[in-house]
Amino acid sequence: MGKGGDGLKAPRGTRDFYPEDMRRRNWLFDQFRRSAHAFGFEEVDAPMVEHLDLFRRKAGEEIVDQLYHFTLHDRELALRAEMTPSIARMVIARQGAMRFPIRWFTVTQNWRYERMTRGRRREHFQWNMDIWGEPGVEAEAELLSAMFHALDGLGLARGKVGVRLNSRALLEESLRTGVLADRPDVFEPLCVVIDKIDKIGAQAVTEQLCDPDGKVGLSAGEAETVIEMLSARSLDDAARFTAEGSGAIADLRKLYDLLDAYGIADHVPFDASVVRGLAYYTGVVFEAFDTAGELRAIAGGGRYDRLAETLGGKPVPAVGFGFGDAVIAELLADEGLWPDLERDVQDVVYAFGPEEKPAAIGVASRLRRDGRRVELCLGKAKLKRVLGDADKVGADRVFLIGEDERTRGVVKVRDLAAKEETEEPL
Repeated sequence: MGKGGDGLKAPRGTRDFYPEDMRRRNWLFDQFRRSAHAFGFEEVDAPMVEHLDLFRRKAGEEIVDQLYHFTLHDRELALRAEMTPSIARMVIARQGAMRFPIRWFTVTQNWRYERMTRGRRREHFQWNMDIWGEPGVEAEAELLSAMFHALDGLGLARGKVGVRLNSRALLEESLRTGVLADRPDVFEPLCVVIDKIDKIGAQAVTEQLCDPDGKVGLSAGEAETVIEMLSARSLDDAARFTAEGSGAIADLRKLYDLLDAYGIADHVPFDASVVRGLAYYTGVVFEAFDTAGELRAIAGGGRYDRLAETLGGKPVPAVGFGFGDAVIAELLADEGLWPDLERDVQDVVYAFGPEEKPAAIGVASRLRRDGRRVELCLGKAKLKRVLGDADKVGADRVFLIGEDERTRGVVKVRDLAAKEETEEPL
């Protein structure tokens, strides 16, 4: 059983879902699915276990330290840490026969062995939405609108959640024509460092950028320029760091025009410090956050046009986001927005004695064939408790069969809302 009886506990960072927890989980996932369906997306799924090499090729060796991975019959396997690699693999497998663009979504369980904080677990569920085959920023606008559609459905008032937005293409343009003009190969390691600015601060990021033993190795002046670039909070400000006629700036201006048409532009501030540390992002990147600033990122995503190529497929433009269950659960609790979710039972059938059990089974079976959700009382429960429990779960009716009803071939029906009793033939 392990030290201290740990075999009787869920592993650290994971959760047991009791009925009340499952009701909340299902309600949340229903909101995700409603929003995805409202935007014409189709649900897909893939194995929870993938070949370890799929994650290595997507994100590099460093991610292996966070994976639940193992060797079985000489095969290196891993529990999925996220869904994007599996989606990419599925797209590549049918790439020649697909009609693009495709709109797919998933709601999946994912695993990553990392340090836990509020809203971060080693096992979590994530809603993903991805558009493959559309190179224009219309795809980003549609995805961001779907995200706000879900937030509205969860009852969060506009202004409680915002989405910081930037462009890796803009960052790359600015750096490759500036401080990285002579060493473009360090762009990706630099992104990994500057992605930490919200967590460790500008001074610590500067130290890492200038570390002579690090992968970036900037001078103090170059690091200062990078930090200044990250402080831009408007497109006009960001445009100062890139060449005139920047394609990335033009795309961002077009995107904001589209977001304005969706009615969400005011909730999507430009923020040049949003980088998203994963190497595969190529264009617009974004992160959803609670505006009170008390939680980690609620959701995040961006454009990854080169991912299919990285994994061995033909080029396909793609953009998507991941929206986890753990942080939004904390925010819903803080805002008092979790609904009261009781058991969903419509009818309760109760037999007073063993002789009435067959008749009770017949009544329950008939109701179930009619599509009703029915609890047939088992054992020797007392009627008072049965009626109390039925009322608590919001049942519509209780069907009562005693010796008198059985001999007369009827069942007594108690309408709990109307507080009326009638009889129906067995």
